[in-house]
Amino acid sequence: MAVTIEDLYRSYGILADAKDNLCQHKDAYQVILNGVKGGAKEKRLAAQFIPKFFSSFPELADAAINAQLDLCEDEDVSIRRQAIKELPRFATGDNILRVADILTQLLQTDDTAEFNQVTAALISIFKMDAKGTLGGLFSQILHGEDIVRERAIKFLSTKLKTLPEDVMSKEVEDYVFAETKKVLEDVTGEEFVLLMRVVSGLHVLQTVNGRQQLVELVVEQADLEQALNPSEPDAVDRLLQCTRQALPLFSKNVHSTRFVTYFCEHVLPNLSTLTSPVAELDIQLEVLKLLAEMSPFCGDMEKLEANLSMMFTKLMSVATHLVLLLLLVLNRLQYFARGLQVYIRQLRVALQGKTGDALKTEENKIKVVALKITNNINVLIKDLFHNPPSYKSTVTLSWKPVQKPEGVATKRPSTEDTGSGGSTKKPVVSLPRRDARQIYNPPSGKYSASIGNFTYGEKDSVARFIFLCFLTLFSLNSYHLLTLKAHQGILNIFISNRM
Repeated sequence: MAVTIEDLYRSYGILADAKDNLCQHKDAYQVILNGVKGGAKEKRLAAQFIPKFFSSFPELADAAINAQLDLCEDEDVSIRRQAIKELPRFATGDNILRVADILTQLLQTDDTAEFNQVTAALISIFKMDAKGTLGGLFSQILHGEDIVRERAIKFLSTKLKTLPEDVMSKEVEDYVFAETKKVLEDVTGEEFVLLMRVVSGLHVLQTVNGRQQLVELVVEQADLEQALNPSEPDAVDRLLQCTRQALPLFSKNVHSTRFVTYFCEHVLPNLSTLTSPVAELDIQLEVLKLLAEMSPFCGDMEKLEANLSMMFTKLMSVATHLVLLLLLVLNRLQYFARGLQVYIRQLRVALQGKTGDALKTEENKIKVVALKITNNINVLIKDLFHNPPSYKSTVTLSWKPVQKPEGVATKRPSTEDTGSGGSTKKPVVSLPRRDARQIYNPPSGKYSASIGNFTYGEKDSVARFIFLCFLTLFSLNSYHLLTLKAHQGILNIFISNRM
């Protein structure tokens, strides 16, 4: 006989009035469980009543969870949402893993409201038992259907970082890292990026040792023990993806040596034959940019001279438009320094007061790029004026945003800088600092004479230094077409100054 609305309310009343004697009314609870076989109204009531008395009938726990699961799979979306909303109330004791597993499977829904309900339920049980919830998620990631795996990984990559520290304890984070390593044994490129986002955000891995572990994880994924097949797009894509994930992890204590060495020995020799995984990607430019970003964190390299020679040769081959500039600069560095100062001053004056759309014009884009280039060269010239060159400069790659060093106070912008009123102070960028200009006065006497009297080895060293640094700084710029025009501007200023 089918259960009616009246039967459900009657049974509910019996259980609500029983108080401490609930266990004696098992039959009343069974009536409520049978409500999942009724019509839409009966199912909605059952979805609310089953979890309310769930904990009082442990012997019927499996039957109750199965009944609620039936409602979660009902054809009526409103019934499914009600049943899903109540699922966290079943997540007690040993049931947490099962409930997490069920909710993870329910992520495959295409109904937005229902998906949000599932997500909210998962976050709710996370706060009850994070490790148990993760067990259900990773179980489906490792063994579930593709759509469930995909959405479970995305859930972890977006929601895990939002959980409070008291939920994400060290034990929980260690579990996440251990399980993620299992998943990484067989992943797609997109999955790898998302999972690296998960583990990179773990507090337990923010130490030097933790970041080194993450680098090792990426090294394994990149398969740096194997030679690169330049004609295989998937192999090239995997290397690029892994390198991009490793880049934020490198520092003075976490070295990029293995990646830099691999690029020099296996990628650069095949630079011209690399098959781009994406049609619109300039693969040579991308490889050289990645190499430039990694290089400052490279430790001791076994084949340093051979690798530098390879790098120099490849840079020469992809940036022949700088050969003339190099020849002009090598023995007349003081003239170049003077012309550079003039050009920097002109660029700063031209860009003063320009913001927003004004900086987006073709002409101003070129000037912005040129200013980045010339500022970097300005820094490098300080090293080249030492005898011998000191090679100690730290520069910001021209395609990277300029970041203010930690601990440095921010100066109040002037009117010319911001375009706002209220300040009459001249902007810092309007003219080069007096002490900076003194540094670049053409050398005289013994020092000046020594500039033109390098031995072949010294000239070769300076040439390589200039070429490597200049090319790294601006030939690899993401605005490389604009940059070429900027190069021409620099060269014109330099030649004009010589004349």
